[in-house]
Amino acid sequence: MSAPVLDVRSLSVEFESTLGTIHAVRDLSFSIGEGETLALVGESGSGKSTAAMALLRLIPNPPGRISSGAVLLAGRDLTALSEADLRGVRGREMAMIFQDPMMALNPVYTIERQIGEVLRLHLGLSKSEILAEVVELLRLVGVPAPEERARQYPHNLSGGMRQRVMIAMALACRPRLLIADEPTTALDVTVQAQVLDLIHGLKEKFGMAVLLITHDLGIVAETANRVVVMYAGRKVEEGTVGEIFADPRHPYTRGLLGAAKWEEADGDLLREIPGTVPSPFEMPSGCSFAPRCAEAIPLCRSAMPELKDVAPGRPVRCFLAEGRGHG
Repeated sequence: MSAPVLDVRSLSVEFESTLGTIHAVRDLSFSIGEGETLALVGESGSGKSTAAMALLRLIPNPPGRISSGAVLLAGRDLTALSEADLRGVRGREMAMIFQDPMMALNPVYTIERQIGEVLRLHLGLSKSEILAEVVELLRLVGVPAPEERARQYPHNLSGGMRQRVMIAMALACRPRLLIADEPTTALDVTVQAQVLDLIHGLKEKFGMAVLLITHDLGIVAETANRVVVMYAGRKVEEGTVGEIFADPRHPYTRGLLGAAKWEEADGDLLREIPGTVPSPFEMPSGCSFAPRCAEAIPLCRSAMPELKDVAPGRPVRCFLAEGRGHG
């Protein structure tokens, strides 16, 4: 097999606070191949977005830092690069679509100037070349009347159009890796589907690797190839989409899948996982999911389970995972 586009090895991220050290991401490893979509899923507070920001070295230091691990993009460790070298990677080889395009776009600059800045910095295009390329990028992502839209400001566009602009900006240099952090959160259902179809189509067109960060398992089922499930900063399960949906081995994964389905007996009520993600300052001893887990045994409350393969490519962090298969 060819080398992965992205290879994350034992990544850990910490934040210092007046109350102590927060271990936001602990020993996270995964890889993504060319043309593959990997979904990183979990509740708010599970460490998904922090991990994504760490990949781009956007964790503010202080108070945060990558405390250990490596992030290899096409074999080059981004954690070892200088800030100057890293600026040549962000946008050019690795790009990100953020959750809220209204916050990510600068309200005082035109769309042409914002996309054009990426083209000027990384590709050295002239002013006339930039305008032509911006129009072409907007056309590529389905923005109507791209010549007119290029001259407008973010507030002139709908939420869906702003998200398309963010995608155009991310794709400007045809990056190897596209990170999409909750790319449809602020959009209505119809526009969500359009944006997801757009990302998928562009991935197929350019052969990009995609890291999709989401809590929406419906989106995962439609768009991803593999899934990494995170809880309280740690990976608790990984597998293909088919494996995760048909044979979830971790009780947290099963809880997420259950919460995504309508509870037939109760009509309009949704299932939920009892309790909440633990505070980073009050992490339970043993397995961090044990206080919410109906299947927990005494060992779960005293020891943290290791990630163990229950099948090839199926690591699970649970003492009971091996005897739990549904297949």
